[in-house]
Amino acid sequence: MATLYLIPNTLGECALENVLPAGNTKIVTSIKHFIVEDIRTARRFLKLVDKQIDIDSLTFYTLNQHTDTTVIGSYLDPMKDGFDVGVISEAGCPAVADPGADVVAIAQRRGYRVVPLVGPSSILLSVMASGFNGQSFAFTGYLPIDENERQKAIKKMETRIYTEHQTQIFIETPYRNSKLLEQLVRYCQPQTKLCIAYGITTADENIRTRSIAEWRKDLPKLEKTPCIFLLYK
Repeated sequence: MATLYLIPNTLGECALENVLPAGNTKIVTSIKHFIVEDIRTARRFLKLVDKQIDIDSLTFYTLNQHTDTTVIGSYLDPMKDGFDVGVISEAGCPAVADPGADVVAIAQRRGYRVVPLVGPSSILLSVMASGFNGQSFAFTGYLPIDENERQKAIKKMETRIYTEHQTQIFIETPYRNSKLLEQLVRYCQPQTKLCIAYGITTADENIRTRSIAEWRKDLPKLEKTPCIFLLYK
């Protein structure tokens, strides 16, 4: 049976062998059809996986926020003829805070085999390094853009860490990271703990947990840096 492989990408500039198992290479180089967010970056990633790969022999299907949802199902048509298909994320694991989830849902409904490959997840890696509750946690994704709605979301998360003892995890578009950080230290209680994790698995990796009161004294500059935030008590 044809398989839909979920292929993790790196979280930033780093050696592939540091974050991806060697077994991934064998699988990736056997696939001729790929579903990707951006063809240019996907081609670059595949060249890193195997410098000898014949890029021109591969077929790419674009899946991002601009993709017509009515055509997504057709991306799996090669599987009808027995061909495996790979989903490549722009960073980290496909289908987690990622448009790849849509095509995975279709594959599951059609009864195709879906295989996630091992690779870096910023969510799990940040939980591991935060010192927060790793048994109960929630990934919220992006918070509302409207400041009043965002304040409510932050307060709701903060309530959950105290009443449910659940780690709260969320992200922001890099150019809005500093604004989000300013709002967190403004709206959260001084004793609440905030972990800021950026550059995970790269040479610039920095994962630091402090109380809101401590962060208020020294806010880092996070512009244009992929970052993940965690709250706990």
